[in-house]
Amino acid sequence: MVKIGNIQLGDFPLLLAPMEDVSDPPFRYVCKKHGADLMFTEFISSEGLIRDAIKSRQKLDIFDYERPIGIQIFGGDEEAMAMSARIVDATNPDLVDINFGCPVKKVVCKGAGAAVLKDVELMVRLTKAVVNATSKPVTVKTRLGWDDQSKNVEEVAERLQDVGVQALSIHGRTRAQLYKGEADWSLIAAVKNNPRIKIPIFGNGDIDSPQKALEYKNKYGVDGIMIGRASIGYPWIFREIKHFLKTGMELNAPTFAERLETCKTHLDRSVEWKGEKLGIIEMRRHYSHYFRGLHDFKPFRTQLVTENEYDLVIAVLEEMRLVYSETEMVLNS
Repeated sequence: MVKIGNIQLGDFPLLLAPMEDVSDPPFRYVCKKHGADLMFTEFISSEGLIRDAIKSRQKLDIFDYERPIGIQIFGGDEEAMAMSARIVDATNPDLVDINFGCPVKKVVCKGAGAAVLKDVELMVRLTKAVVNATSKPVTVKTRLGWDDQSKNVEEVAERLQDVGVQALSIHGRTRAQLYKGEADWSLIAAVKNNPRIKIPIFGNGDIDSPQKALEYKNKYGVDGIMIGRASIGYPWIFREIKHFLKTGMELNAPTFAERLETCKTHLDRSVEWKGEKLGIIEMRRHYSHYFRGLHDFKPFRTQLVTENEYDLVIAVLEEMRLVYSETEMVLNS
């Protein structure tokens, strides 16, 4: 049984990675419904929270059906991180997660996210400030290091555990790699196999099929897997992996009808949470993922990303149902 503090996550939990502009409550809803064991909010700027920035505050929205859930914060200033941790604590998540892995330039330029990998002492101080400021378990998401010459995650893992971090998720790339090339899980395994490490270690990077999940579970010995990009438009990845790990059998891929219903649920949740205008606009990035591989989808996609009214978007989806449902074609993931 994998545990973070008192949170029980099962024998081999599947985590939904925090993804900027993706991992909002509507997206988390469909991922939870299809088997995600632990989820995180989009990362939230510590400075934004303290300034009471509306977008940062909205990211604090969590719901009971999502539990267990962590709120993820980032920043490069100890005082700001401590203060934001106290703000987060008041919203009562199950845990507080710190982002030391985001490679995006606008974050790194502020000395936050993956930039902190260049200064382990600062990373330790920032982490300690958060641990001391919250009553919740603190976890960290990070990368192997800044670049190939400074892969320091083994040292980082020990230092973070020593100041009270209760789980670590490691993306198997450096900041310099961004999301290119193949994720290297050998250093993730080295952290897991370090006899000093007692906390759960979760691996992240390139898991896009049940077969790969089983292979990496057996090969690298991690306590669980964090899934990011492979879940966008395909929340079924969680149930497929669980079924394969349990039975060795592949589940059938979702039919067109299943894809359509889940897409509509996602849309409904988006409109409910953000309002009709913004909910429709922010849903547009997901349609190509939900209907990936669907023949002659382009005209429908054009309509879906240009309509501004809920009823009109639904009408397009219902037209798609008429065009495609008779075949009940199974789409490739």
